[in-house]
Amino acid sequence: MTFRQFAFRNVTRNKRLYTAYFLSSMFTVMVFFTFAIFAYHPVLSAENLQSSAVLGLSVSKWIIYVFSFFFVLYSMSAFLQSRKREFGLMMMQGMTTRQLRRMIFWENMLIGLGATAGGIGLGMVFAKGILLAGTNALALKEALQFYFPIKAILLTLISFMLLFILISLFISAVLRSGKLITLIKANSQPKQEPKASFLLSLLVVLLLGTSYFLSLRASGLNVVMLLAPVAVMVIIGTYLLFTQLSVYLIRKLKGRERFFWRRTNMLLLSDLSFRMKDNARSFFLVAIISTVSFSAIGALYGFQSMLNGALTQKNPYLFTYMSADGDSQAQAHIQLIDQSLSKAGIAAEKTGLELNYYQAADNSQTLILVKQSEYNNVAKLMGLKSIRLTAGKAAIVDFGLSRKGEEMLHQPVKLQQGIVIEADQAVVSPAVRAFSGYYVVADELIDRLAQPLKVSRYYAWHGAIGQQGVQNVGGKLTNELPYDEHYNFYALEYQTSKINENFGPLMFMGFFIGIVFFVSAGSFLYFRLYSDLDEDRQKFKAISKLGLSDKELGKILNRQIGLLFFAPIVVALVHGAVALTALSHMFQYSMFRESLIVLGLFFFIQVIYFFIVRLFYTRQIRSALAD
Repeated sequence: MTFRQFAFRNVTRNKRLYTAYFLSSMFTVMVFFTFAIFAYHPVLSAENLQSSAVLGLSVSKWIIYVFSFFFVLYSMSAFLQSRKREFGLMMMQGMTTRQLRRMIFWENMLIGLGATAGGIGLGMVFAKGILLAGTNALALKEALQFYFPIKAILLTLISFMLLFILISLFISAVLRSGKLITLIKANSQPKQEPKASFLLSLLVVLLLGTSYFLSLRASGLNVVMLLAPVAVMVIIGTYLLFTQLSVYLIRKLKGRERFFWRRTNMLLLSDLSFRMKDNARSFFLVAIISTVSFSAIGALYGFQSMLNGALTQKNPYLFTYMSADGDSQAQAHIQLIDQSLSKAGIAAEKTGLELNYYQAADNSQTLILVKQSEYNNVAKLMGLKSIRLTAGKAAIVDFGLSRKGEEMLHQPVKLQQGIVIEADQAVVSPAVRAFSGYYVVADELIDRLAQPLKVSRYYAWHGAIGQQGVQNVGGKLTNELPYDEHYNFYALEYQTSKINENFGPLMFMGFFIGIVFFVSAGSFLYFRLYSDLDEDRQKFKAISKLGLSDKELGKILNRQIGLLFFAPIVVALVHGAVALTALSHMFQYSMFRESLIVLGLFFFIQVIYFFIVRLFYTRQIRSALAD
C-alpha cells in the first residue's frame, strides 16, 4: 500500500467527520463556478448589462473565494484537533512528523480535488436552470442561453486547487506534533472548571441592551450613523455572551440543587459549561456569520418589496414636473406631458402648487413657503392627510428619509418684512417629491408678504398605478424633457423599473453570498458536534452501565444537540430581527412580513438540518452502546 493510498483510506475511514466539510466546500465551489459562468457569458460580456453589474458579479465570486479560504482553514484546524489521539497512535507505530504532515497534505488535497470536481459537475448540471433564473433576476431583455463554460471551468479549477494547496501547505507547516503521551491522551486530559466573570457577564447585558435600544429608537439617516458603533457593541457583546454569560448562568443553575438533581438535568449540566467554553468561538462565528446572512438577504428582499410596491404607494403620482419659473418653455413642457398622457389613453388628474422663496431678515437662510390650501389640494388628490395649522403657527414638511423638519421645530425665523415664521409640527409627506424642509403656512400670511425672491411651480399627475403604456410614456418624456436646475421631470413607474433593473444583480449576488455564509455556519456546528463524538461515546457507554434508559438517552441527546444547533442561531435571529427593524425605521416602511419570511425560512432550514444530524449522531451513540 502506497502512502497516497494510506491517506485515501484515512479519508474514507473518517467520512462521517469529513462529510459536512466536503459538501460545504463543494457547494462553495459550485456557487463560485456559477458566478464565473455569468461573468464569462457571451451575452453579459456584450453591452447588455451595466459594467457595474458585471463588476459586481466578478467581485462576488472573489468574496466567496476569500471566505472559502478561511472556511477551509478553520475546518481543517477543527479536524486536526479532534484527531490528536489518532496522530499519537500513528507516531507510536513509527510515523515521523514529516510523514504526518505529508499525510495531512494528501488528505486535504484529495478532499479538495473531489470538492472542486463535484462543485463544477453540479454547476454544469444546474447551469441551464441557473442561467434562466439569472435572466429574470438580472432583468435582461435577452435570454441567457446555455453554453459550455471553458473559461469558467478553468478559472474555478485553478483557483480552488491553488486554495487547497495553499491551505494544505500552511496546515502542514504549522502542525505541531507535541509530546507522544499528550497526543495519545488528548481525549482524556482533565479539564479545569470554566470560570466566568460577573462583571463581564453584566457587560453583555449592557452592550446588547444598549445596541438594541439605539437600533430600535433610531430613525431616518440616524440609523446609518449608528451602524458602526452598534455593530462593534454587538460583536463584543456576542463574544462575551458565549464565553462569559452562558458559563455564568450554567454555574448558577448547577448551584440550584433541586433543579440540578431533577431527572437528567445533572447529566446535561455536568459538562455543559465545558461545552459552552469549548464551543464559544464556534458559536460566536456562527452567530455573527448567520446575522450577516439574515440581515443581508432580509434587507435585499425588503428593498425589492419596497421598490415594487411601497415606493409607488408612498409616492402616489404617475409624473411630477417642477420649473424654476413659469416661462413659456415650462408651459410647453406641461403641454407635452398632457398631450402624451391623452394620446396614450392614460387616466390622470393634474394638480400643483407654488414654492415661494423668502429671505430671513438676518440673511442667514432662505425659507420656502407653501400655501395651506394648495398643499391640502395636492394631498387630497393623492390620498394623503391634510395639514391643520395652529393659529399663528406653521408646519414643516419633509420627503423620504430627511428629518430636517424635526430640527427646525419651535425655532422662530424673522423674515425681512418683520413677520415671524415658527413651526410647531413636523410632517413627513410625499406631496412634493424629493423636497424637504419647506413650510406650510396660512394663505393670508403669504398674501401679506411682499413679492418672493423666486417662485418654483410644482405639478403632479395622479392616476392608477400600473396603467398600460405608463412606463413607455415616462421613458419617452424622460429622454425628451430637460433635467437641470431649472426643469425637473420625474416618471415614477419608469424610474422604478430602472431601479429594479439595477437592483436585480445586487439581489442575485447577495442571495447567493448569504446562502454560502449560512451553509458554512451550519457546517461549523456539524464539525464541533462530531469532533466530540468519541468522547460522548465513552461517556454515555459508561453512564448506560449505571441504568440510563433509552428514553433518557434520547432526551439528553436532543437537548445537547439542540443547544449546539439553536443557541447561536437564536442569537443570530434576534440580532437579525433588530437590524431589519432598524432598517424599516430608516425607510419608514414596515419590513415585518419580509423579515418574518426570511428569518422563518432560515430557522426552518436549521430545524431540518438539526433533525438530519440528530438522526445520524444518535445512531452513532447507540451503536457504541450496543457494542
